[in-house]
This record gives sequence, C-alpha cells and structure tokens, in this order.
Amino acid sequence: IFSYLHMKYLFFSWLAVFVGSWIVYVEYSSYTELCRGHDCKNSICDKYRKGVIDGSACSSLCEKGTLYLGKCFSSKPNSQVRPAVNFSSLGVIKCQMEEVPNYDLGAEMEPKKEAVAFNKPTKGTSVEKFKEMILVFSLQAKVGDQANLPDLATVVLSIADANKDGHISLPEARSMWALLQLNEFLLALVLQDREHTPKLLGFCGDLYVVEKVPYSPLYGISLPWVIELWIPAGLRRSMDQWFTPSWPRKAKISIALLELVEDIFHGTFGSFLMCDVSATNFGYNDRHDLKVLDARYIVPEASFQEGMRERRCDVDEDCLYGVDCHTSCDLTKHRCTPEVTRPNLAKACSALKDYILRGAPSDMSEELEKQLYACIALKGSAEQMEIEHSLILNNLKTLLWKKISHTKDS
Repeated sequence: IFSYLHMKYLFFSWLAVFVGSWIVYVEYSSYTELCRGHDCKNSICDKYRKGVIDGSACSSLCEKGTLYLGKCFSSKPNSQVRPAVNFSSLGVIKCQMEEVPNYDLGAEMEPKKEAVAFNKPTKGTSVEKFKEMILVFSLQAKVGDQANLPDLATVVLSIADANKDGHISLPEARSMWALLQLNEFLLALVLQDREHTPKLLGFCGDLYVVEKVPYSPLYGISLPWVIELWIPAGLRRSMDQWFTPSWPRKAKISIALLELVEDIFHGTFGSFLMCDVSATNFGYNDRHDLKVLDARYIVPEASFQEGMRERRCDVDEDCLYGVDCHTSCDLTKHRCTPEVTRPNLAKACSALKDYILRGAPSDMSEELEKQLYACIALKGSAEQMEIEHSLILNNLKTLLWKKISHTKDS
C-alpha cells in the first residue's frame, strides 16, 4: 500500500511540476516573442538614418536617446504597444513591427498584412501631387465621398510637416503615407478636436507616440484561466464591476462613450463603424474623460460596405467583421449585404449596461434600465432609423446629465 501511495504521490508531483513548467515556458516565450522592442527600434532607426523616413519623434528615438521603450503592453505580435518615456510627457509608443493592417477589407474581411516598404510617394513627387494622392487614393478610398476630404487632407499635411519648416520632405511624406493606412491613426486625425482619442505626440515612419491613458480597461479584472473556469458567468460579470469609479464618474464616462458614437456617425470626416465595443478597448484619464485605447476595429463605413459586397457567404455567420459588425447573407448572390444589423449605439449600450446600472440612484435606475434596453434592441443601420437612433441617444445623455450636472464630477 505504501509503495502504491508513494508512486501515486510521485506521479502527481511530477505532473504538477511538468504542467507548471510548461505554462511558465509558454507564457515567457509568448512574451519574448511579442515584446521585440529592440527589433522595432532598430528597424525604424535604420530607415531614418538612411533618409527613407522622418518624423517628429525620429531624432528623440534614434539620435538623442530621450525617447526609449519600456515594458510591452501589447498582446498582438504585429502591433507593439510600449510606454514612451521622456517624450514631451509620459506616452505610449505604437509600433507595427514591419507589418501593418492593409485597409483593403477584401473578400476575407480581415486586416491583411503587407510589408511596409516606405516606397510611396516616389522621388520627384510634388506637394500638390502628394495632396492628390492623399485625397483620392487614401482618404476617399477609406472614408468615401461624403466626408469633408479637403479639410482632412489639410490636417494630414500639417501633421506631416514634422519640423514645422513650411515644407514636407520626401521622408516625412513616406512616414505619413504609411500612417494613413492604419485605422487607429486615421481615427485620431478625424477626432483630433475631440477628447475621445489620446493626443498624438509624435511619429517616425509608421511608429507613433500617443499620450498614455492612466486607467484601463474601462472595467473588468484579469484572472488566471484556471480560476476563470470555475466562476459562473453571472458572478464573473459582477466581479468585473467591483473596481470602478463612483457612479457620477461612471455616468460622465458613459456620456462620453455616447458622444463618441455621435461623433463618428455622419461626422465631418465620414461615418465609422465600431466593430469591437469591449471594455478592454477603452479607458479614462484623471478627469474621467473617456479615451479609446485600441481603434483598429473602428473602421470607415465606406470601406466596410465595399468589402462586404465582395465577400462570399453561405450563411449569415459568414458576414462578420471584428467582434460586433454583422451583416446578412444574400443567398441569391451568395454575397454579404453591406448594411450592419446593429448600429454603433446598440453595441455601446450593451457594453455600458452592467457598468452604469450598478450603483445607479434608486430614483432613476428603473428609467435608466428601460432606456438602455430600448437602446440595446435597436436593429438595422443608423441611417435606416436615424430619428429613433437620435431620440434614444439624446434621451440617455439627458437622463445621465441631469443626475450629475449639479455635482463636481460633471
């Protein structure tokens, strides 16, 4: 008996050590594979020294050493996110690691990857020709004809002039062209006059620096996967709301998310679709202003619709982009229809429901819940139900604002 128990103990001890070692190995190897900051810096600085690219952050990163990379925040190997230290203020570096999402949302409707050669524009291109490239082949292709493209192109050119000498050099133009292929960077330009996106601090090639968002994600706690397996879904949703700000501050953040939805629907520079409205993609600062942390799946509606029309399908489930952008399948043509089945507002309300209802004042919680469920029930594109969409959005903002307008948190 002793021998059997002894062998059983040794076996399970060995198994525990093996499994533990494997988990540590996988986690460490994944981290080292993801966090290749040295490779990122070397790739960018090599092109800068050769005169291929230029930008407002190049000198600090590659010559002065006043911009350097800290620990890695990213969970995706092709898009490194790291803190940027000593660059105007504490910020975050976003580096594409030689590959960037191509804006061609083609048949597969997934961001394709292609190496960045920094070969556009070519030598001899005039500023006027570059502006035409931006207008026709970049901005118009992405955000459509309805946007105020000339003004957006002017914004792009002003940022491209990194050293503010009144001229755009070829290396500066190449950097800006590469940046314009990124969803996140384009959205930052579109919302530059609003407070929803972190402020752009500088760029070099397709690497760029934005201000750091001190509080993220919007809500939720991270637990080891072993513990996650044993927690019921209802309890898990409740746990996600444990460490959140006071209710008036949550109301202010919620109003800001509703305003973001408003800003990107028929905004000055076109309409955008939110294809991953999860708490991990949002954060807030010390003043409790909402900030978008990851905007790669906030995509121009024109590009989305064009890509969906070309996508083959057999069932509705084939017509999905990101997490939240669904359309239906036209079985007569075996192509996806271009119109989303749920508007941005319905997805935002779904993300906010547990967050804003928890701790809500008793004298308005019932009305708030009623309005949230009406919002979540919205179907079809916002264009198809523009009046109802606007009414629900304004009612929610008014309800929340009335409750906090007399407080210091407003």
